[in-house]
Amino acid sequence: MANTHTSTSRYAQEFGAASSETSAARPRKGAAGRTAGVIRQEKLAPLSERLRKLGLVSDWDFVLHLPLRYEDETRITPIGRLNPGEVQQAQGTVERSGFVATPRGQQFSAILSDGTGRLQLRFIHYYPSIQSQLQPGKTVRVFGEPREAFGGGLEIVHPRIKPPVSRTDNLPQALTPIYPLGENIQQKWLRKRIDRAMLDLQVEDLVPVAVTERLGLPRLRESLEYLHNPPADASADALRDRTDPHWERLKFDELLAQQISLGETRRLARKAVALVLAPRADANLIVRFREHLPFALTGAQERVWKEIASDLARPEPMHRLVQGDVGSGKTVVAALAALRAVEAGYQAALMAPTEILAEQHFKKLVDWLTPLGIRTAWLTGRLKAAEKRRALEEIASGEARIVVGTHALIQDGVRFENLGLAIVDEQHRFGVAQRLALRTNGAAGVESESGETVEADANAAKPHLLMLSATPIPRTLAMSYLADLDVSVINELPPGRTPVTTKTIRIERKNEVVALVRAVVAEGRQAYWVCPLIEESEALDLTPAVQAAEELQRALPDLKVALLHGAMSAPEKEAVMTAFASGETDLLVATTVIEVGVDVPNATLMVIEHAERFGLAQLHQLRGRVGRGAARSACLLLYGGELSELGRERLKIIRETTDGFEIARRDLQLRGPGEFLGERQSGMPLLRFANLETDGALLEAARREAERWLREDRDRALAHARRWFSAKAEFLAA
Repeated sequence: MANTHTSTSRYAQEFGAASSETSAARPRKGAAGRTAGVIRQEKLAPLSERLRKLGLVSDWDFVLHLPLRYEDETRITPIGRLNPGEVQQAQGTVERSGFVATPRGQQFSAILSDGTGRLQLRFIHYYPSIQSQLQPGKTVRVFGEPREAFGGGLEIVHPRIKPPVSRTDNLPQALTPIYPLGENIQQKWLRKRIDRAMLDLQVEDLVPVAVTERLGLPRLRESLEYLHNPPADASADALRDRTDPHWERLKFDELLAQQISLGETRRLARKAVALVLAPRADANLIVRFREHLPFALTGAQERVWKEIASDLARPEPMHRLVQGDVGSGKTVVAALAALRAVEAGYQAALMAPTEILAEQHFKKLVDWLTPLGIRTAWLTGRLKAAEKRRALEEIASGEARIVVGTHALIQDGVRFENLGLAIVDEQHRFGVAQRLALRTNGAAGVESESGETVEADANAAKPHLLMLSATPIPRTLAMSYLADLDVSVINELPPGRTPVTTKTIRIERKNEVVALVRAVVAEGRQAYWVCPLIEESEALDLTPAVQAAEELQRALPDLKVALLHGAMSAPEKEAVMTAFASGETDLLVATTVIEVGVDVPNATLMVIEHAERFGLAQLHQLRGRVGRGAARSACLLLYGGELSELGRERLKIIRETTDGFEIARRDLQLRGPGEFLGERQSGMPLLRFANLETDGALLEAARREAERWLREDRDRALAHARRWFSAKAEFLAA
């Protein structure tokens, strides 16, 4: 039997006959007798409020409220030639009608015939007027999706009913648009309101004719009129897939407005003054640092470092994102940037989202920089009072030239002597305000001798900002949402890294995996076992990390098993990680706290339990904890139960490739842009019509034309951007 919920939803949203001030409610069942299926009336919020929820305020909003799909009411199909499963239109005379008792309450039913066949019309929910509309002997036109009826023949549940058409020239000449609707806002009313907006609004085409002609795109008003009322011979596939030239024009305009917004944001940011971190003639810290490194930089690292060094030497703030796959060596590039700041006489700060990741950075920098005589401070919220006081004093006095920490770096009381460079790792895990807070911390204000805070000069030179991300961002996403940044890519892994073999295994074979852990440790290697939860959850049938650690220790009594999770104290985490890094622990059972930052080359096996519960980016990051040395490594993905389509696709992708950029591209298809950007997308011009995966060529063109337009006619370009984004407070003019 067909899905009546879907049919009912369409009826209530698209074909209802309620006034604009009432709403269709679900009917009461049972004792209500003949009115059991009658749709009841309820008081609604004012129409203007309901429209505002849809973003419909101005005429321009209505004009841009484009159809979700189209229906073809330009022809009538004889009842005898109706095809089940296809939305069609028929016309006939009502043979009989009336109420029918069913186990779920009363329904209204009618039989329609036209000489070629009979069609049953069935209404589970209805208004009282249905009886007069479908009186025996009346001729009506119905529109809907026929399906096989119980007992034979065809039926339409909740068809749309209209008066009959006597002549074919009275049929519509265009496809019927079906718009997104709000609470009790009807299609018929909305169509008329959009038509009125099209008549009232002077749709000025701000985009130069030369641009649209160069791209082979129609003019704006032509495209809007076409999309709201496509001709009967319009390509249904092109309209559905949004590949019609008129759809292409709207998508281009949207992308163009977004690129103009981001270009203007970039221009305004570059008007700021920055500290010039140019190398001094007597500076040799970077030379000495590179001489003592136990490895040579890859070609990609060298290229990215040159890009950063060039930025740091300019009197405008660097705003650069360095993205690189797991293990590509972003930390050493960040260390070079920090050393350039120190060489120039300034401080550098590195902020990471978790203590484990921050501590990994801190230990590396201490190992690398202490021989150079550089003091590196450590600041986290869990420091003891005396330790924190000492760290704050070192930062404020400038004794600490480099500072590493978590969110504690942007808390009240942290004052830098002269911060020249702010580095943010895993940038998508921080909000825009948090990143800016670190950048402005050194100049946000200073305390006078009387203890009052004196605001810094708004025109004072600002520190440079370097952001790092181990989550590769697809090129189209970077072009669209990160266009106000300079993006560098480390697309080369250091030599000696071995590819990680990835396999999926049903959780019922867990004993075989435990035996493999024993064999790996017998060869002198170590292993990770990752679980999605810390403790029991009634909602999810998943093995928590605590329970898994106990079970694995019982199954492997000769091995040293340790547990690591986010609820542990900082000293506990440090002790566990130190023991694992030194080889004292054979198997580390953990939650996703080890997702980033953990570097133990001797660990060659990663087991992820209930891998179907993890996102693609998380799986890729966790897999990156192994394969960090020359030994052969493997990642085993244990999955249980019936996999969802999305879960199956994620495991297939992670099994097929270790290329982080390809994984990111596929992840964008599955999830959309939000999770790549973290909190960055807050306030960004988001896209309604364009698709970053399929509209890459349009995005390229929009970026190119936005740069040209801002250069040649900035005021008109900004007017175009405001038209698209200002109503939703998404236009970034500052």
